Formats: sequence, structure tokens, C-alpha cells
Amino acid sequence: MSNKLPPEEREQMKLPPEDDTYISEEKQKEILQKYDPESNTRDLAGIMKYVVFFGLLAFSLFQLYTAVFGQYTAYIQRSIHLGFALSLIFLLFPAFRKKGIKHKVAWYDYILALLAIGVGAYWPIMYDDLVFRIGRVTELDLAVGILATLLTLEATRRAVGLPITIISSLFLTYAFFGPSFPGFLRHRGQDLDSLVQLMFFTTDGILGTPLAVSSTFIFTFLLFGAFLVKTGVGQYFNDLAVSFAGHLIGGPAKVAIFSSALQGTISGSSVANVVTSGSYTIPMMKKLGYKKEFAGGVEAAASTGGQLMPPIMGAAAFLMVEFIGGITYWEIAKAAAIPALLYFTGIWIMTHFEAKRIGLKGLPKEDLPDRKEILKKIYLLLPIVAIIVFLLIGVPTMQAALYGIVLTVVVSAFDKETRLNFKDMIDALVDGARTALAVAAATAAAGIIVGVVVKTGLGLSLANGLVSASGGNVLLTLFFTMLAAIVLGMGSPTTANYVITSTIAAPAIITLLMLEYPEGAAVPIVVALSAHLFVFYFGIIADITPPVALAAFAASGISGGEPIKTGVTAAKLAIAAFIIPYMFVLSPELLMIDVTFTEIIWVLITAVSGMIAIGAGMIGYWYRKLVWFERIIMVATGLALIYPEGLSDTIGAVVFIIMFAIQWLARDKKDPKPKTTEA
Repeated sequence: MSNKLPPEEREQMKLPPEDDTYISEEKQKEILQKYDPESNTRDLAGIMKYVVFFGLLAFSLFQLYTAVFGQYTAYIQRSIHLGFALSLIFLLFPAFRKKGIKHKVAWYDYILALLAIGVGAYWPIMYDDLVFRIGRVTELDLAVGILATLLTLEATRRAVGLPITIISSLFLTYAFFGPSFPGFLRHRGQDLDSLVQLMFFTTDGILGTPLAVSSTFIFTFLLFGAFLVKTGVGQYFNDLAVSFAGHLIGGPAKVAIFSSALQGTISGSSVANVVTSGSYTIPMMKKLGYKKEFAGGVEAAASTGGQLMPPIMGAAAFLMVEFIGGITYWEIAKAAAIPALLYFTGIWIMTHFEAKRIGLKGLPKEDLPDRKEILKKIYLLLPIVAIIVFLLIGVPTMQAALYGIVLTVVVSAFDKETRLNFKDMIDALVDGARTALAVAAATAAAGIIVGVVVKTGLGLSLANGLVSASGGNVLLTLFFTMLAAIVLGMGSPTTANYVITSTIAAPAIITLLMLEYPEGAAVPIVVALSAHLFVFYFGIIADITPPVALAAFAASGISGGEPIKTGVTAAKLAIAAFIIPYMFVLSPELLMIDVTFTEIIWVLITAVSGMIAIGAGMIGYWYRKLVWFERIIMVATGLALIYPEGLSDTIGAVVFIIMFAIQWLARDKKDPKPKTTEA
């Protein structure tokens, strides 16, 4: 069964006729372009098609060359990366969304692309002169710096969307008009020369840390993902998920969870993940009997969770290494493991209870692929496993990604169906560069935000403001920070999302937690990591939190459900993501920092039990239907079990056992009668 199998091929293969399990590639593309700005590209023809093709190829080859033979100095490496990205964005992404296929580049976009090339070449050409007079800006520098800033904002608007563009523009306004702001927001302001110098002639602005990570680690891993996709690993994730989870109660929903978790290891976009795996799983869920909104909500929640899934975490883990400092990539992936496990466990449990509540079974045996045949291609996952091992043993991040690319090519040769030929590898290089365009624009725009925050001290001012507004109350500060992270994360891709939330919202948590340490003490890793993961989680969850829930809206485009209801359902299913961040800030054992193996096992047992209790309470069914007060008890029990503390674990465990016994003794002797639902 494949989402790429047209009806005529189904007939030739003697498969059942059209059964609503096929979502055409045209429909997938339409949904992506509607909800994912990164996919709203021109469909070029003629000579410009080849110009862009070779431009993307050159972009990848430049990045591979510097990854293998060493990078140029920071200014040159980052400005060339920026020049490639901006110029290609103006050729690929139209200024305005129009219906129909766009074949031609507008005349003004040729001009913008040439200007972007000039901006990217300015540092390499003028490097010696710029370094010699560092701190002094000439009229030409001023013009180029202003142009670079404006081009970055416009490219970001096209390739990433309005939210981050508006936020970046507001931060520039704040930097310039600082004395006009009230209260703790007031600062001395920046004149035009100083602001331009900050933005393009230091490594604190557009050419700052976010773009540095984009031009090194992120790009290399995006290439790794592109090569993996060429081997057919995306469809293999679906087939593997069906073979292992399809027969279970409510099988298709569990397939969606399993598949999306795997897709998250190579995908950097919640919306893209929804369309890729959802085109396959949502029709199956509807056919089995799940309501449209529930089917869409499951896929949206699972696909969004893919961005929280170690080891890649939507490429945000690479940024975390740079932003936190003094921590390895593997430590971040390890810390995120239990929260991610609980997230997917929570969705799995709730889909299970929902299936039992409405009497759904698994997929019939004839609809399941042959597991033995599927397992013959398990070698396709070897590059992903190898990446994890490389990182575990301390191989440098970029080097691990390069090894992963080579291993992908080698592994693909095991079977002629997956073997990558020269054309496939060229296409992978082009696809990887295309994916990197929006990331480069987003990180460049995020650099504007970081530069303003650093220069004006806004991060500390906002942190003190949030702590003051909460009266120093931990839970209230976390709640305010959660709201800020959700609002700031709406409509932003994963990398930009993390940069914004970690720069603006995370300092509030760090400021509060540091009150427990001596004044002037260095920020401990556990404090920084828990704060950064907290805002990262809620920034990502913005993708399924109405009213701006792009992943849920994309899922509703496939399911035919009502978008807001789909978003509400997705948020309900992802309840773990709204709870667990509070828990690991209050008690970092969930992050596996300074804990023993025995403590980790105990934390896992109690936390998973807690998710079972919360899932039963949210759905209203365990072994039988729960009445309203039982649902409240179950949710409270789950919270007590998830919070890793002796007394709460004990109370939670006792109540959990009692409720389990009551449920088991009064369980439904027969499965609920299946309900028919509109597909």
C-alpha cells in the first residue's frame, strides 16, 4: 500500500479499487503550498529552470567542499551562504501568492537576485579592507548593509512567512527608537550607522550564530536527509509502521504515530511531515472509522512531535549546542529522549482508548504488507542508526553527517530498487539545497533578533519583566513564558522558532531559577538546558495550537475536517507537550542529568503510568467508560506520577492501582459496538 500508487496501477496489481487511500501528488503539493510557505515555489520552465538547478547544485557543492576541506573565515563562509540563499529565493519564490502554476520569474526578481549576489560577494571581495577598518562604516558599507537587511527580510517573507518577518522588523524598530519606549523597555537607541554595522559587519547580527549553524551543521544534515529520501526511506517508514502497528486496535492511528516519529528524524518541518505521512495514514484512519477531525488531529500531533524527536529535533539541537555552550550535541539528544518518548506515548495511549471507546479494530490481514518482505529492507535505516552511534562516540557533528551521506549511498546499493545512480545523487544535492533556502533565510532573520537583544539588553529586561509580573512565582513565570513561546512560535519553522523563543522567552526561566544560586554564579547546564527545552517545546506546539495551527490546518486539508476542530483535537492529543516541560523544569530528572540508571528506569515507569492515567482521563475510557469525577481523578493521578518526586510518585502509584482495580473489575465484558462515522 502506497500513497504514491495511482488507481490504474492498483487495478493492474489486482488490488481493491479506489478506496480513498490515494492522495495524488498534485493534491499534496496544493496543500503544502497553502500551509507551508517553504513549498510555495515557482514551477520554472525554459532556461531559468536550468539556471536555478545549477545554482542549487553549486550551493550544495560549495557547502560540501567547505565541510570536507575546511571552512572559510566566519564572515566569508556566512556571507557566501547568505548570497546563495537570497538570490535563489528571489528566483524560486514569487513575491505574491497567486493561483495557478508560476512558470516565469518577474523582472524585478532578476534585479533582486543580482543584488543578493552582490551582497553575498561583498565580504569575500572587500574582506581585507573591511577588517582593516573594522568599526568604521563607509557610505558604500552603509548602502550594502541596508540592502542586505532589506533583502533578508523580503526573502524571509517569501520563503518562511510573515510572522518572523514582522517580529524581525519590530526588533529593528525597537533598536532604532529605543528612547521612545516606556519603562523597562527603554534604552539609549542605535543610530543608523551603528545599527547597520551591527546587522552586517559583525557576527552578532545577520551573519551571527544562527546563520553560522545553518551554513555548517544544518545544511550538511539537510543533505543527509535528501539522500535518505532518494533511497525511498520515507515510504519505507510507512510500510514498516503498517507492518508492526497496522493490526493493533485502531491500527492506522498508531501507524501515523510510528511513521511520523520516524519521519521526524529526517524532516525539518511539521507541515511537510503531515503531508508526507498524512497522505497515507489519514485516509486509512477515516476508512477504519475515526472521525475526520480526530484522524487529522492524530497526524498533526504526531508529525509536530517529529520535530521534538532526537537525534535531529528539526535541526534545533545544533543551535542549542551553540546557544547554551559547554554542552555536547549528544547530551542535548539524551536530555530530550524521555520527554519525546512520553509525548508519543501519550498520543499512542489516547488513540488506543479512543479506538476502544468507539469499538474500532485493526486493519484486516489482507491489507497488511508482508512483514518479512518489509524487514528485508531494514538496511535503509542503517545510516540513521550510524549517525546516532557516531554522535554517541564523539564524532564531530558535521563529520558524522558526511559519514551518514556516504553510508546512505553505500547502503542504497544493496538493492537495485533503492540504488542511487549519478542522477539520483545530483537530484539529492539539489533537493537538499532547495530545503536549505528557507532555513538560511529564517536563521538570517533570526540573527537580526539576536543582535538587537544582545545590543539592547532586551532579553534581560523581558526576563525581569516576566519574573516581576509573576511575583517571582515559579509556576506563574513558566505559564507566562509558555504563552510567550506559543505566540512567538506561531507560523515559524523549527529553527527560527527556537532562535526566537530561546532569545526572548528562555531568559525569564533562567533568571528565576538562578535566584536559587549565589549572585554572580555561572548558569549551570541543567538550568540552561531545561529553560531552552521548555521554550522549544512550546514554540513547536504552536503548530497545533489554534488559532494559528499550520500543521493541523494542513491535516484538515487532507482529512476534509474542520480546521479549528482538528487543531483542538491535536492539542488535546498532545497534552503531554503541555505538561512535561513544566515537570522537567521543576525536576530535571526527566532530562537524565545527574541521575543513575535505576533512577532513570523508575522515572520511565512512573511517567509512562502517568501518561496512561492522563490519556484515560482525557478520552474518558479505560477498561470501561469513565464518569466525570473519575476523569478528574485520573488526570490528577497522571500528573502526580509524571512529576519525579518521592511523595507524589507514591500517592500517584497508590491511586493508579486502585483505579486500575476498579476499572478491571467493572470492565466492559464485550467490546463497544462499533460506531459508524462519516469518512
